[in-house]
Amino acid sequence: MEMTVAEVSAVAEQVIREVERAVVGKRPLLQKILAAVLAGGHVLLEDYPGLAKTLIANSFAAALGLDFKRIQFTPDLLPGDITGGYVFNREQSRFELRKGPIFANILLADEINRASPKTQSALLEAMQEGRVTLEGETLPLPDPFVVIATQNPIEYEGTFPLPEAQLDRFIMKLAVGYPTPEEEQEILRRRRQRRQDGFDLQRVADARTLLAMRQAVEGVHLDPDIERYIVALTAETRRRRQVAVGASPRGSLALLKLTRAWAAIQNRDYVLPDDVKAFAHPALVHRLILAPDLWMTRNAAEDILTDILQTVPVPVIGRS
Repeated sequence: MEMTVAEVSAVAEQVIREVERAVVGKRPLLQKILAAVLAGGHVLLEDYPGLAKTLIANSFAAALGLDFKRIQFTPDLLPGDITGGYVFNREQSRFELRKGPIFANILLADEINRASPKTQSALLEAMQEGRVTLEGETLPLPDPFVVIATQNPIEYEGTFPLPEAQLDRFIMKLAVGYPTPEEEQEILRRRRQRRQDGFDLQRVADARTLLAMRQAVEGVHLDPDIERYIVALTAETRRRRQVAVGASPRGSLALLKLTRAWAAIQNRDYVLPDDVKAFAHPALVHRLILAPDLWMTRNAAEDILTDILQTVPVPVIGRS
């Protein structure tokens, strides 16, 4: 199955519209999440409880027609609760594999930073390699495989900071934000008319379609000048005095993949410098390890990235 960029854009619009039946007033956020899915990456949503983080993940799974599983992370959650394992079948007198919830197309890791670092690390191999090793046997995960993780702000009681190695596996980090008063009233109106809490979303794609969309994204053109722009941005994060450890090449690759997916969603077969600017914050902010004197400064990483975007020269791209 082959798709053109125009077809990718059309399907993306259908998916977003279907998700918007459940999620009110968050189109830019939803488009960025879909770009991450098309780029083959995982998404970290950080914000306060009650802002529809779980609803967003569930709605995307329904609209994309993908198998969906949810794990509620708690302090007593064990790695085996995520990956599964072998259990002894007394009737058959043999061990049988019981797969955990990680074997799904879209996995919602809810409140991931409430689990211990040992349990959080159980996701590392799966997120990077698309496979799980159980008792020495390597098992492939379904394709596509996307982790949408939610976490509460670190000041919330009972949270464990995510290890830097795991944060780096997320292609981007986003905040949902509170709705406007008008959007919140629309939420109430829809609930009143629906007469139930649940949503009945329609499937507008499937796994085969999504894989074809990803393949089409691979054909989006990225000018060498924009490549140099991406590298200049990530390199600048490593030179800042306020940053102890800057973004790795994985951050540059994240920008490459996200901007091409974003261009396809916008029905373009080429990337613009503005696409890079749009994803610089979500793709890089969680990859910066700040100097100790800035650890308690709110939005310090965002401010540093804003300054970098204003400092690094933007290439002028002519469309031939």
